[in-house]
Amino acid sequence: MFERFGFSELLIILVIALLVFGPKKLPELGRSLGKSIREFKQGMKEVTGELEERPQPAAGAQTPAAARPEAPAGTRPEAGDASDGQMPAV
Repeated sequence: MFERFGFSELLIILVIALLVFGPKKLPELGRSLGKSIREFKQGMKEVTGELEERPQPAAGAQTPAAARPEAPAGTRPEAGDASDGQMPAV
């Protein structure tokens, strides 16, 4: 839809921004936009760094919740079934 902007398109956008915001407000808007982009990039680097530092589980290893399948809704375990970790009722 939007392909790369050429020089003429950027110039038109800059002129419209200059007319809308005025020459005094435009540098302040550019500064705040640059600061926002910089903070966003820094936050993304921090998040990706935290994800890379997180220990990865070994291949084939299952977490305790994934090790045992859950019973379908509306069913209850059999009397002798101890898959839920509790002793059967006597």
